[in-house]
Amino acid sequence: MPALYDFATWAPMLRVIRESNAAILAVPGGYVQGNVGQGSWSVPVRRVSPPPGQAAQLSDMQEEWDAVELVRGALVEAGVERVPFVVECTPQGAAVLRLFGPHPHVESGADGPQGGALILVDDAVPAPWRRLPAPVPGAVPAPTADPGELGRVLRERLPDAVGASEEELAEAEARLGVVLPEELKALYRVVRGRWEDWEGDFDVADRVAETVGCELLPLDQVFVADVSTRPCPWRFAAMEAAVTRADDAVQGVVGSPGWIVFGDNGGGDSLVVDLTPGPQGYVGQVVLLSHEANIGGELLADSLTDLVLRGEREDDGRWQRDELPEVARVHHRALRSVEAAAHPALEVLSLGVWDEEPFSLAPVVGLPHLRTLTAYPGTLADPLEIASLPGLEYLELPPEYWRPLLDAGAVPPTLLAASIETNSHSDHHHPLTLAALADEILAQFGRPAIPVRVLEGDLGPVGG
Repeated sequence: MPALYDFATWAPMLRVIRESNAAILAVPGGYVQGNVGQGSWSVPVRRVSPPPGQAAQLSDMQEEWDAVELVRGALVEAGVERVPFVVECTPQGAAVLRLFGPHPHVESGADGPQGGALILVDDAVPAPWRRLPAPVPGAVPAPTADPGELGRVLRERLPDAVGASEEELAEAEARLGVVLPEELKALYRVVRGRWEDWEGDFDVADRVAETVGCELLPLDQVFVADVSTRPCPWRFAAMEAAVTRADDAVQGVVGSPGWIVFGDNGGGDSLVVDLTPGPQGYVGQVVLLSHEANIGGELLADSLTDLVLRGEREDDGRWQRDELPEVARVHHRALRSVEAAAHPALEVLSLGVWDEEPFSLAPVVGLPHLRTLTAYPGTLADPLEIASLPGLEYLELPPEYWRPLLDAGAVPPTLLAASIETNSHSDHHHPLTLAALADEILAQFGRPAIPVRVLEGDLGPVGG
């Protein structure tokens, strides 16, 4: 038996949980839930607060850490990323532990045994991740682009740098499947970015970064920032809209076959040479792809020559776009009605915290691009109106809205993914009820139920 499914692996952690939740577990039907992953965990235990002005120390939670490490080691051994759990325990120590998943069609999530998004169609990805950059006829390099001048300045500033050979440049193009722009080749002909060329001298590396305007990737590590380089869980990705407006210099897409990553800013953000610019951009412009964003990027310079000779352009904030009209959020601190959200371009409708009369979906029926609907409890007057939205790809609802859809056989057959909304905490649902609901939704699309392992054991009496 794998250690992951051996009660002894979990027992130390369960004792820590019991100590912090004795009153909850002592109530008939009482339980606690959590999850443990290879890289993080959420376990309901009390922790000692450090004194004011002092950070928490590992020693403050050593018992929890040691107990969780046993489980994390078992996860690694079993090749399982994360396991949600529910535990019940009597005061005498008899414990029942339920472990959920993994499931090939359920994304990992920290919300409970129902997981994150339920993937209802094989290999389905959200719409923004399916969109490629649009052609921009007439796009040309910037007037500032000058490969010859760029190479001359770089050689002057980095006289001892080791450059890439023509053979190495050809190998990079073959690996990437794209012809490198002349400016980028001019850069790498002067400095190829290999650490061994600098003989471990950090001062040399810093000088190269200062000269180039970024931490330069070695030529053999240059890559194309297509959509695979910006992974995102369905429940967040479905809330995005990939839109390029007429005044955009950078296309509002997730990734592009023309975004060639050649460096980073030292903070996890990538610098790319952009071969697929927006309507107001230039071929070969330099764009920053933030690790905190999924769509588009920030224009840094009209060309590599511009970046090296004049540095980054001043941020004009144009890349921080308004979500409307493609993404509309209706709640007590945003739009106040579904009518206000209705627009022919609407793709994503989110109904959030609301304590007034619930909404009808009639104003958005028939909108051609509406693909995502999320709703908190108390926001829908009639959940069955959802059946009138024929193009939905993603649906996130609380259990009280899923129930009538399932009972009426009205779950939209067009769905690619779905989630059970539990963040509002407006009503408490037992985790086993949520898992059963997830199984019903999966079954609607021919998916198997979420696996459940039941482990039983004796933790002994408290303090024993």
